Amino acid sequence: MGADAFGGYFSSVVSDYAGGKATEHTFRPALKRLVEEIAPGVRATNEPKRVECGAPDYIVTRPERYGSLTIGYMEAKDIGKLTPDIEKGDQMRRYLKALPNLVLTDYLEFRWYTEGMQRQRARLASVGANRTLVRERDGEGEVLKLLQNFLNHAVQQVSKPEDLALRMARLTHIIRDIIVEAFEKDVASPLLRGWRETLAKVLIADLNQPEKAAEFADMFAQTLAYGLFSARIMDKTPDDFSRQEAQYLIPPTNPFLRDFFYEISGPRLNDEPFVGFVDDLAALLAHTDMESVLADFGKRTRQEDPVVHFYETFLAAYDPKLREARGVYYTPEPVVSYLVRSVDRLLKERFGCPDGLADARKVTVANRDPGLKVKGTNEMRKTVESHRVLVLDPACGTGTFLYSVVDHIRAEFMARNDAGMWSGYVKEHLLPRLFGFELLMAPYAVAHFKLGLQLAGRDLPEEERGEWAYDFGSEERLGVYLTNTLEGAHEYTGLPLLTQFVADETNAANRVKRDLPIMVVMGNPPYSGHSANKGEWISALVRDYYKVDGQPLGERNPKWLQDDYVKFIRFGQWR
Repeated sequence: MGADAFGGYFSSVVSDYAGGKATEHTFRPALKRLVEEIAPGVRATNEPKRVECGAPDYIVTRPERYGSLTIGYMEAKDIGKLTPDIEKGDQMRRYLKALPNLVLTDYLEFRWYTEGMQRQRARLASVGANRTLVRERDGEGEVLKLLQNFLNHAVQQVSKPEDLALRMARLTHIIRDIIVEAFEKDVASPLLRGWRETLAKVLIADLNQPEKAAEFADMFAQTLAYGLFSARIMDKTPDDFSRQEAQYLIPPTNPFLRDFFYEISGPRLNDEPFVGFVDDLAALLAHTDMESVLADFGKRTRQEDPVVHFYETFLAAYDPKLREARGVYYTPEPVVSYLVRSVDRLLKERFGCPDGLADARKVTVANRDPGLKVKGTNEMRKTVESHRVLVLDPACGTGTFLYSVVDHIRAEFMARNDAGMWSGYVKEHLLPRLFGFELLMAPYAVAHFKLGLQLAGRDLPEEERGEWAYDFGSEERLGVYLTNTLEGAHEYTGLPLLTQFVADETNAANRVKRDLPIMVVMGNPPYSGHSANKGEWISALVRDYYKVDGQPLGERNPKWLQDDYVKFIRFGQWR
């Protein structure tokens, strides 16, 4: 089969090249036939609109029971264009960083790379005089070996959280780059344009500005990546894991991510230029030993906790500048624990809450929610019952502070051997009192699965999990919301039905922000002197800090008064 395939391939390339008008596109059908004849059943697919947006020339797949499995990618240049420094170009650097299995060729020379390293190199022929092509001795055999190695390369199972975070970050980044390029070339699909417009209306006001294409691409790509990840954690039969299955596996405790992923991961995604990389993410997760990855969940050191890798390691590999712009860094667990215990003691000693953070008492407060009416009338209720100790982390990241609050309260129940009361307490008095706001998709998704795993008892020794595991109801959600804390609270209505759940998430967050009597605001807000949060609402609040006793401060360098940290302190004071 190999000799016959190469005979036809070489004849086709010779014929096209001799005419003098061939380009790299001319030889693509011949290369497709070569690959598919070497490995019957394999498909080498070239779609121009995907290539236009920065995807490699070919995606090579093999049919599987539950769809198709990506074997690897091929990038083709014109004959004679494989220069010694081609790997240093932006495009190849991006491919080598993101793609675990890649062939680069000019139709005569072939280079095979795995995990960014060149593994094999072979040449079928060289260019001679008068546009002739001269076969290399043993060229067919060497190229055949290279292509067979490429086609037989197996996806390696991942068992370490840092390895998974790095691989996810690389694939997510290439999805992001393709989305950015689609907008820059004005070929972005209605799916992408529609979601960008929706998120600009509800979440980030200037997201539709030309310079914000990368920010939207970040959100969209991270939603795909962490939607798949959240689904994979819940999958009990990972061998057939796919993006099609994932939309049904994301837990209802995160309705926003579940609905968002359902809308963007279905059949409409098949037409997107980055869809192959989304399926690669699913394949990576299918070949991940999730039990090993999460084995150290709940460990107290930075080096051991896998959640650190799904936050810091991911963002550092994905885009260090994004992490710096948003000022997001890990807060050490001992610091968090000290602050939580300090707040608990203050509540007990200074605020008349004998149970501290575990306090389950309710109070009657003035109603600030115009949506709450007197039953049977259109009259706004004057009062409403609320838990007294409501806790909000306005920049919750991966939920470290909320996790510590749950841990602290649960430890008190454990000290009393009160496992029988735990589930009822969680349902009635814990979930309704804990809230978190987060703007970045990656930590938002991580916070949800981290708190979900904790409440399921996954951070406890196996022999203790059963009696301390909480089973979420079908309509229960965690009070962690994707929202911009530093934007004013507005009610959003009138969005298209398919995107109304985006407004539902923001409106729910706004009710917490505006209407609930929050007693405790705790967390470690981001710090960034070059603030990316310049909305009028928070800027107006911060202006109160520009004066003392009604007189201007006369600050010569007001930059640090615009630090995000200052804005979050001002939000906490306002709240």
